Amino acid sequence: MACLLETPIRMSVLSEVTASSRHYVDRLFDPDPQKVLQGVIDMKNAVIGNNKQKANLIVLGAVPRLLYLLQQETSSTELKTECAVVLGSLAMGTENNVKSLLDCHIIPALLQGLLSPDLKFIEACLRCLRTIFTSPVTPEELLYTDATVIPHLMALLSRSRYTQEYICQIFSHCCKGPDHQTILFNHGAVQNIAHLLTSVSYKVRMQALKCFSVLAFENPQVSMTLVNVLVDGELLPQIFVKMLQRDKPIEMQLTSAKCLTYMCRAGAIRTDDNCIVLKLDHDLKHAHELRQAAFKLYASLGANDEDIRKKIIDTENMMDRIVTGLSESSVKVRLAAVRCLHSLSRSVQQLRTSFQDHAVWKPLMKVLQNAPDEILVVASSMLCNLLLEFSPSKEPILESGAVELLCGLTQSENPALRVNGIWALMMRKLSTEWLNSLPKNMAFQAEQKIKADILRSLSTEQLFRLLSDSDLNVLMKTLGLLRNLLSTRPHIDKIMSTHGKQIMQAVTLILEGEHNIEVKEQTLCILANIADGTTAKELIMTNDDILQKIKYYMGHSHVKLQLAAMFCISNLVWNEEEGSQERQDKLRDMGIVDILHKLSQSPDSNLCDKAKTALQQYLA
Repeated sequence: MACLLETPIRMSVLSEVTASSRHYVDRLFDPDPQKVLQGVIDMKNAVIGNNKQKANLIVLGAVPRLLYLLQQETSSTELKTECAVVLGSLAMGTENNVKSLLDCHIIPALLQGLLSPDLKFIEACLRCLRTIFTSPVTPEELLYTDATVIPHLMALLSRSRYTQEYICQIFSHCCKGPDHQTILFNHGAVQNIAHLLTSVSYKVRMQALKCFSVLAFENPQVSMTLVNVLVDGELLPQIFVKMLQRDKPIEMQLTSAKCLTYMCRAGAIRTDDNCIVLKLDHDLKHAHELRQAAFKLYASLGANDEDIRKKIIDTENMMDRIVTGLSESSVKVRLAAVRCLHSLSRSVQQLRTSFQDHAVWKPLMKVLQNAPDEILVVASSMLCNLLLEFSPSKEPILESGAVELLCGLTQSENPALRVNGIWALMMRKLSTEWLNSLPKNMAFQAEQKIKADILRSLSTEQLFRLLSDSDLNVLMKTLGLLRNLLSTRPHIDKIMSTHGKQIMQAVTLILEGEHNIEVKEQTLCILANIADGTTAKELIMTNDDILQKIKYYMGHSHVKLQLAAMFCISNLVWNEEEGSQERQDKLRDMGIVDILHKLSQSPDSNLCDKAKTALQQYLA
C-alpha cells in the first residue's frame, strides 16, 4: 500500500475509521510543539496491541507526518524519540504495515537518526529498524545500500546493551550469503561482537551467538578466524562448548552447536579435538533429554490443532523419528515419543494415512508388551484411537492379539490402565461397521462372535470384579462395555441366558450402593437393554426387587434417572410383544400406571413424552 493514496481510495477507507483515529493524526499538525509531543505520546499508548488502530493511523497518513517530525532539526529530541517509538509499534503489526512503512522510505530516515548524539533516540531508531529488518517482507539489501551504515553500526555496538542486542539481531537477520558475510567480516564483525558473548545480558549473548552462526555458515575464512579469537583469555570454541552445557537454554545450546559444526565442516576444528570429543560424550548422555523435550513440544503443539498436526507429520522423516523413539533405551524418551504419537493420533485423516503408511501399530504393540505403567497408560490410550472404526490399523491390531492384551490391562493395579483396557474393548465392540458389507446372517454371526470373544477373554469373573471397582472411571467404562454387549435382541437373550444371574446381582448392588447419578443412570440403561430382550426381560419381571427399584427411580428427583427408568418400563409394557398383557397387569398392580399419569404432566418435555408413550401401550 503506497504512502500517498489517491483521494477516492482514501475517502472510502476513511469512512471506516473512527473519529478518534483522525483526532490522533490531526494533533500531529498542531502549531504548539508541546501539544504535538503529547499527541504522539497518546498515539503511542493507543496503538499498543491494537492492530486495527495501527492500520487506521497508517491509512490516515500518520507515517509521513511522524517521519517528517523525526527528521526535523527543530523537533526536540524527546519528540523525535517518541516518533521512533510509535513507528516501531506500527511496524510490529501486520506485514502490510511494514510494507506501508517501507513505501514511505522509513529505513533511510531511521538510519539518519543513528547519527544523533542522544542515546535514547538512537536506541529507539535501532529498535524500530530491528523490527522492520526482521520482517520477511523487508529486503535485507536495504542494509547494505549505503556503505557507511555497517561501520557506523559497528561503532554503536559499544554504546549500550540495547544497541548491542538490536544491532546483532539486525546483522543475524540480514546476513544471507557470502557477500553479506564478507562485508560484515571486513568491517570487524568478529572482533566487535566476540566480547558480547560474555555480556551480563542473555539477550545480547544470544544475539551475538546467532551472528557467529550465520557468519560461519559455509564460510572457511570466518571459521578459521573464529578458532583463534580470545575473549577474556578463552578461545571462542571453548566459549561455544560452555554454551552447550545442559544448564543453558535449549536455544543457546542449539545455536552454539551450529557454530561448532560449521567450524568443523570448514576444517577450523578437528573432529578429534578434545573440546568436541568431550562434548560429544556429553551429548550421548544429554541427547535423550533433548529428544524428550522435542517430542514433548510436538505433542503439545499438535494436541488441539489439526493444521499443526499435519505440518508436524508432513515434516520430512518426522514420523520415522518419532516411531524410532518408541524403541529408545531411555524410558523418558519412549514415554515422550508415545505421548507425541498419541497427540497426533487425534487426527482422523492421519489415522487413515500416515499412521497406516508407517505401520505405527507394530512398534506400539511391542511397547505394550513390556513397559512401565507410565508408558503403558499413554500407549493404551493411543491404542484406543487406533481401534476406532475408521482406522485401517484396527484389524491387524486385533489379529495380533490385542484383545488378550487389553483384557490383561483390566487386571492392572493401576486404575488408568484398567480404564484404558475397558475403553479399548468398547472400541472393539463398537467397531462393527464393516459388518454392513456382509450378508445379514453372516453379519449377525460375526458380531455375536466379537461379543463372545470379549466375554471369553475378559472372563465373567473379571467383568463382575470391574463392576465393583472402587475407581469411578473404571466402573463407568465397565458399565458402558456391558451396555454395548447387551445390544441387539438375540445377543441380549444369548448373553443373559448364560450370565443373567450374575448381571442382575451386579445391577442390584450398584443401584443399592452409594453411587453418583451418572453411574445409576448407566445401570438403569443396562436394565432397559435387558428389558428389550425377548426372553431376557423375564429376568426383570420375575425379580420384584429390581421392579421396585425401577419404580423408585421413576419418582426420583433427578430427571436423568427418571428417564432411564422410563426406558425400562416402555420396553416392558410394549404391547406388540408376546406376554405384554401379563407384564402390563403386573406393573399396573404395582402402581406404575399411576406414576405414568403423574409423569405425563411433568414440565420436562422428554419425560412427559415418554410417560404418554408408555400409557398408550395400555390403551392400544
